[in-house]
Amino acid sequence: MAQRKIPVILDTDIGTDIDDTWALIQLLNTPELDPRLILTAIGDTRYRAEFTAKLLETAGRTDIPIGVGIYQDGGHLNFQEPWLDGFELSNYKGTIFDDGLQAMIRIIMDSDEPITLISIAAVTNIARALEIEPGIARKCRFAGMHGSLHFGYAGQPGAIPEANVRGNIPGLRKVFSAPWLEKTITPLDTCGVVVLSDERYQRVFKPELPIIKALMENNKMFSENVTWMKVDYAHERSTTLFDMVAVYLALSQRELINFENMRISVTDDGMTVLDPNGYELQVAISWKDLDGFLDYLVERLLT
Repeated sequence: MAQRKIPVILDTDIGTDIDDTWALIQLLNTPELDPRLILTAIGDTRYRAEFTAKLLETAGRTDIPIGVGIYQDGGHLNFQEPWLDGFELSNYKGTIFDDGLQAMIRIIMDSDEPITLISIAAVTNIARALEIEPGIARKCRFAGMHGSLHFGYAGQPGAIPEANVRGNIPGLRKVFSAPWLEKTITPLDTCGVVVLSDERYQRVFKPELPIIKALMENNKMFSENVTWMKVDYAHERSTTLFDMVAVYLALSQRELINFENMRISVTDDGMTVLDPNGYELQVAISWKDLDGFLDYLVERLLT
């Protein structure tokens, strides 16, 4: 008997850091998952929806609806915007929900089975959705890329205020306190060391599959335009692929990671700290088999 697919909603700030692009393609190429909505988060959510739409068209997946999340004024880091090359959201052959939050709430509340909500951005959309309809938590599993407990970026010892936490501290407290069916996070301790390089990266770099070609075009664009990288690395390796671990958390079989139940608080400066009175979370705290996970990612990307 075929295994029943897991319905998921992806909340993403795609179009800034390139790892969201990798994660969306991973999601599309994971047959165990059934994406019901891609919801764009943080900043210029209309641009992010356009970017998502062109990727889905490239992948031949216009069956997946897109929701436009809460728009925020301010400096928008639209690093991959040149790839759109005039593409407009009105051209998308699939469904666009201008009110993405209401679409997400409706999909969750109307579902006969639990939805897994994959959070790979600051939680502005999700926190607001909980205010509108608190009942979504009891119908969802939450799988997020948030926090830093013992290690920071690139596996450096010592906790730091991680970006998705700093992006909305009150909102994350609201999300962590909600009664989800399951609350699982990958902090930097695990997701901060995921990089494809050498033979693994070359396997992904070469194929001419349309969606992989689009990924590599964006990877090069990102490497050329992000000033803090200071090097065009695109022929050699990926950046850190934080968000791909969160997509992996949506699966029922996650044997490559060590999990611990922990109580965690979020401080006013964006630290996630162990606290006996904190929010109870299932934390992907360390790798059982990081090499196995990297091999898994290559396999998924090339499916």
